[in-house]
Amino acid sequence: MITTDSFPTPDLSLRTDDPVQLQRVRAFGGEQAAAAEAARKRLADGFDVTDLRAVHADLIRWRHDLALRAPGRIGQGLALDASRFVTSLEDGGPNYDRLGYLGRLRHGATWDPETQTFRGGNETPASRIMLRYGRAVHDRFSLEGNDGDVLVNAVTLPDGTVREGNRLVRGAEAAHISAALVARLVGRGRDVSQIEIGGDPCYAVSADDSVRATLFSAALTLLVAERSLAAWQAARYLLYQSPQTKKGSDAVTRVFLVVVGSVLLGQPPILDQDVDLRCAVLGQRAATVLPGDPPE
Repeated sequence: MITTDSFPTPDLSLRTDDPVQLQRVRAFGGEQAAAAEAARKRLADGFDVTDLRAVHADLIRWRHDLALRAPGRIGQGLALDASRFVTSLEDGGPNYDRLGYLGRLRHGATWDPETQTFRGGNETPASRIMLRYGRAVHDRFSLEGNDGDVLVNAVTLPDGTVREGNRLVRGAEAAHISAALVARLVGRGRDVSQIEIGGDPCYAVSADDSVRATLFSAALTLLVAERSLAAWQAARYLLYQSPQTKKGSDAVTRVFLVVVGSVLLGQPPILDQDVDLRCAVLGQRAATVLPGDPPE
């Protein structure tokens, strides 16, 4: 049976000192476990690619339903928009996930128009982990001898072909993305007066649509064809490189991976709390076998 043990609360979700809000965040593991156990029963007697696509689509709807019932977003930032949980990247454009300093993740931070960041307040697990992965982005550039502003994560598929996965972006290119983000939000009619674009950000940018479709299909095919820990680990990276919706992809991918892993491995796997960040930032070699994985 799948329990909350498989879903440790991500540090990125812990962005407040309020115990009531923290309890609400941690309770999300129960929602994930319930959805995962229901889906596991659907696949327990075997599955093919069509079955996996159907379960994944249902999990997107599950996450959207939770967003519709959510009382609001925790911490600073744009108000919760449940429609984003069913908006595809094809329709909404690529995801730009900021890494490094995010003042809005600090509890009690206030807006500073001069720096275009949230300043002050107290550190949270969320603010600390984003700083750590921001440093990891710059470490990747250094280790690979890349003096530019764009680093492309090359993704090797099970058949040996290589595709361009997500991109890590810093410097002047990151400034261009910040401007594009603001323009996109203005186009959606959102208030951009407190959008955090200062503070020398870096971004993880999702792969192109056609590449994501290829990676997603390859992950499902691999899970059906090999049904092993190594296949599950390889598919995990492919799935995190191929988000399907503007919001909610992390939770959907976590639940999906635990569901399929439970059937393939004979016991529910436990996901690293930062699995999404590892797969976005560290590269395929470093983010395929992860610390929390079960032994061979």
